[in-house]
Amino acid sequence: MKILRLDTQACDVLGAQLADLLRDAAPGTDAATAQRGWQDVRAAVAGGTRVLLAASQDGLLVGAVQLDLCQPPGEDQRAVIEALVVRTRMRRRGIGGVLLRAAEAEARTLGRTELRVAAQAGSGADALIHDL
Repeated sequence: MKILRLDTQACDVLGAQLADLLRDAAPGTDAATAQRGWQDVRAAVAGGTRVLLAASQDGLLVGAVQLDLCQPPGEDQRAVIEALVVRTRMRRRGIGGVLLRAAEAEARTLGRTELRVAAQAGSGADALIHDL
């Protein structure tokens, strides 16, 4: 598995896979909504306010995490995990943990000393966060 930092060009090339990943991870999300969601993320990546990391295995995106780089004055030490998604058939294989650790390392590289992440109580993501 490879962890990739996606720039705007990579978002364009992998747009269909990103939308498919979101639809798989969030059942009920239609194709147009998924595509618009990733276009919004692409715009934030282009603006330098978001980092998008993706996990790739055998040429397929199997997970992604977004790192929001907080921009308000006085908040430049903080970053927030905005979204962590892993394909349903690839869950429970450590991909989410690898992505979270990669996001933490990226935040540190960018000089962020405070990293915030939240999850719904009792969810798989909640258990993952507590296991890290």
